[in-house]
Amino acid sequence: MNGLRLAFSWLTVLPISGPGSVDRDTSGRAIRLVPLTGVALGTAAAGLLWLLVSAGFTPLLAGLLTVAALALASRGMHIDGLADTFDGLGCYGPPERAREVMRSGGAGPFGVAAIAVSIGVQAISFGVLATAGAWLAVAVAVTAGRVAVVIACRRGTPAATDTGFGALVADTQPLWVGIAWTVPLLAVATWSTDRSWLGPAAVALALAGSVLLVRHCVRRFGGLSGDVLGAAIEVSVAVTACALSAS
Repeated sequence: MNGLRLAFSWLTVLPISGPGSVDRDTSGRAIRLVPLTGVALGTAAAGLLWLLVSAGFTPLLAGLLTVAALALASRGMHIDGLADTFDGLGCYGPPERAREVMRSGGAGPFGVAAIAVSIGVQAISFGVLATAGAWLAVAVAVTAGRVAVVIACRRGTPAATDTGFGALVADTQPLWVGIAWTVPLLAVATWSTDRSWLGPAAVALALAGSVLLVRHCVRRFGGLSGDVLGAAIEVSVAVTACALSAS
């Protein structure tokens, strides 16, 4: 239960207190259960989108408000991580210089562009899915972002520094944990659109893209950090939602 409490206290604004002390063992259990936060947030997002559209909001505006609600529900941490990650990727110099840029606190041009594209793609895609009544697809997209976190923390992935969030969660997840979450998500995605093959294909594309992004970031920054995990979430949600809206 400590792992579950920690997962929700880390990644949501729900008033759930985590355990008194946090070590790598507890952090590893929390990351293992992170997809459950995706299920909860995804279900809430789909419900909110349905309510907004039913209330008369245009699908595009409803999609944008739903994305904003997801950002609030995660304290904006994932969007901040997305901006910091792309600012770090956009700078020159050794890994130490890139990590310094990421810690600067401001958002540079690469970070602002990444936020704009991510929010825009998610909002438009959610609007298209709302028009089609594909509410399950919204929940699948949000959950896919959290499954990407489990895969990013797989064994063999080093932390960028000896302190911070990355040091607690990097290299904690066996390969089977990522597979155990991916397989049922692919199965559920089969019913998320009117094309049974499109849902699994969208999830697989997003998770594969997340793996490539995280691998590149690990090479560029010298390891995994919390910012990279935030970027993996936002990119995976955007890619999944965009691909699912193709139906």
